[in-house]
Amino acid sequence: MTSDSPGDRVHFMRRALELAQRGNWTTTPNPRVGCVLVQSGRIVGEGWHERAGEPHAEVHALRGAGAQARGATAFVTLEPCSHRGRTPPCANALIEAGIARVVVAMEDPNPRVAGQGLARLRAAGIDVEVGVEARAAAELNPGFTLRMTEGRPWIRAKLALSLDGRSALGNGVSQWITGLEARTEGHRWRACSCAVATGGGTIRQDDPALTVRAVETTRQPQRLVLDPRLETPATAQVLKTGGQSWFYCIDPAPSERQRALEAAGGKVVPLPVSSMGRVDLRALVRAWGGLELNEVLLEAGPHLTGALLEAGLVDEVLIFQAPLLLGEGALGAVNWSRPLSSLAQGKVLEVEERRVLGRDWLIRARVRGSGTCLPE
Repeated sequence: MTSDSPGDRVHFMRRALELAQRGNWTTTPNPRVGCVLVQSGRIVGEGWHERAGEPHAEVHALRGAGAQARGATAFVTLEPCSHRGRTPPCANALIEAGIARVVVAMEDPNPRVAGQGLARLRAAGIDVEVGVEARAAAELNPGFTLRMTEGRPWIRAKLALSLDGRSALGNGVSQWITGLEARTEGHRWRACSCAVATGGGTIRQDDPALTVRAVETTRQPQRLVLDPRLETPATAQVLKTGGQSWFYCIDPAPSERQRALEAAGGKVVPLPVSSMGRVDLRALVRAWGGLELNEVLLEAGPHLTGALLEAGLVDEVLIFQAPLLLGEGALGAVNWSRPLSSLAQGKVLEVEERRVLGRDWLIRARVRGSGTCLPE
């Protein structure tokens, strides 16, 4: 391989994308990035961004290549940064190492970079190509891109359903509709999310911890609870486990309840009220973006899930479906603010994946018009 033909460029970029996926659970709030250095058709160095504040993918690859980096081609899944954050600019590191050519999958959506890294490389006389495997690179970091461009995270709604589309019995009991394999997969999605979001009603009904337990993880996601009147008890499980719990309520917050939750370790954030007299959902997801959250897993009841879907704020759904019939009287998965009068008013999903999990199925779909992200 020479790294010059279209097929070779795709081959080496796909390796860089594989490396980038290794950071699925650890890079937040930074994007997942992989880098491969190629000299005379042979990989001489490779790396991925492992954790915020630590060296970026390019630096790891350069360290692995050593002197062989001079004159090499770098394949990077995201434009090398041009600014100094917690680490020095990667564009400078590539220039100083004597890299001859840089092939980039996609431009960085971060306004602090946004083409400046590419311009710096070109100004140094380095040959730059952009767009190889661009779609795959974009699918790696939908939340980072959305946060940089719209100020909010990628929101992924998780639904556990019976075959007839029911999420719980009429009395609210829902444990367990799905089997062990499906629940373990749900924990994998928690592990690669920056935060897990739910509503105050779910907290009071089920008292979930919303932590990663069934799979290994080096960090716990933050918890986000929409609780307009701060009715969550200070003894709730979300306040007893690692990671920060945030409670979003109507402004002004009930002072006594706010003090009780904050004394238990929670953070209370009052938000403006919409014209419907409820918490403004767009203000809510912007607040999540302000926490530098790239991806949020929504594990909520039918009212909050439906409200976010209606507002166009859910980007992807994970449907875990069990071979079980619950019948009339059981609860549905999504409630709209008003009944639909035509099928055309329903939310259209584009199915990306169907997979068997033990006795259950996983259907992963994007809400039409959105991108997606695959776990490793």
